[in-house]
Amino acid sequence: MQPKITWVKNKMPKSEDKNLSIMSLDNVAAARKFHKSFPQYSVTPLADLSRMANHLGLKGLFVKDESYRFGLNAFKVLGGSFAMARYIAKETRKDISACDFDYLTSDQLQKDFGQATFFTATDGNHGRGVAWAAKRLGQKAVVHMPKGSTKTRFDNIAKEGAKVSIEQLNYDDCVRLAAKEAAQTEHGVVVQDTAWQGYEEIPSWIMQGYGTMSAEAACQLRTLEVNRPTHVFVQAGVGSLASSVVGYFTNLFPDNPPTFVIVEARAADCLYRGAVAADGSPRIVTGDLTTIMAGLACGEPNTIGWDILRNHANAFLSCPDWVSAKGMRMLAAPLRTDPAVISGESGAVGMGAVAAIMQDPAYADLRQELKLGRDSQVLVFSTEGDTDPERYREIVWDGAYPSLEQDN
Repeated sequence: MQPKITWVKNKMPKSEDKNLSIMSLDNVAAARKFHKSFPQYSVTPLADLSRMANHLGLKGLFVKDESYRFGLNAFKVLGGSFAMARYIAKETRKDISACDFDYLTSDQLQKDFGQATFFTATDGNHGRGVAWAAKRLGQKAVVHMPKGSTKTRFDNIAKEGAKVSIEQLNYDDCVRLAAKEAAQTEHGVVVQDTAWQGYEEIPSWIMQGYGTMSAEAACQLRTLEVNRPTHVFVQAGVGSLASSVVGYFTNLFPDNPPTFVIVEARAADCLYRGAVAADGSPRIVTGDLTTIMAGLACGEPNTIGWDILRNHANAFLSCPDWVSAKGMRMLAAPLRTDPAVISGESGAVGMGAVAAIMQDPAYADLRQELKLGRDSQVLVFSTEGDTDPERYREIVWDGAYPSLEQDN
């Protein structure tokens, strides 16, 4: 039979929760104000899948569609651009409110700051966002991609003027390479959402940048007369996005937060493994981390994000590739009058998980544990569109990774 979703309820001991304040409403508001200063900014759609919700046995199902973000087909640019701005603000001793798009593209910036080289590792979306922001802000970017990265994603980054390479390394080793090269480069800066001991400030800024997406979604839900989602499904690689979403909505609804479900790729389920161990310490997954969910193929957790998730996430899911493929197909071909969402491999796993939990009797215990049913208002984040068009068509058109795939 096909490999199953495995899950664990969060039973980890709580920490002092010192990192929750990173995602304060004020910090997220500052990030959103910064993003609004870009001429390319617009609020991305929130798809109201009312018929799909009814079909699955839910009250509401809402999908934040990041395929429209800044014309880059993914949300990642939110974090990289804001981190660059916060870094420049710190170096020039300015408040972030003074470092808007106009200032960062002005001749005055060259006098105040000059030019830095921003180094990063990526499967594609983050690197493209860093390269895009660096080009528009007159900075340099160097991007390392792990082995197995596709030519389409490589070309998208190269088009933005970055120096880009595909290394014979996995993602986490590419991060180490980027950090090493930045340390050896004058005015070199690592822009990575993976935090480690001694490297925590920039990852926290990236998380705040991601908060723009959550803040938009919260406002959009209110216009649909949904004051608060009862459940939030969010995918995780290193956990920066997941902890950004969890942190923001926990601060927004401190007395009654939603139920937070963290979904990971089976090949890189480091957060899930930490939750299974239940001792509060993160776990690391090594090896090639082979999965269609390239954006989630990260084996070492962001230590800041892990702290937020261990305190506030309710459940962790480890998902085989068919879960994402199922979500991609369902979003591409919704029920009549529901809007279609073009969601890539790393963007659709939340949708696939919701559908499997609600439709498959094998997950009845998980459905009961999460209290998912006719009163549930579920928010899901589709974090990328068809960033690899050929792979997208293989899955959506040709049926690759079917839900009934046999486990040989």
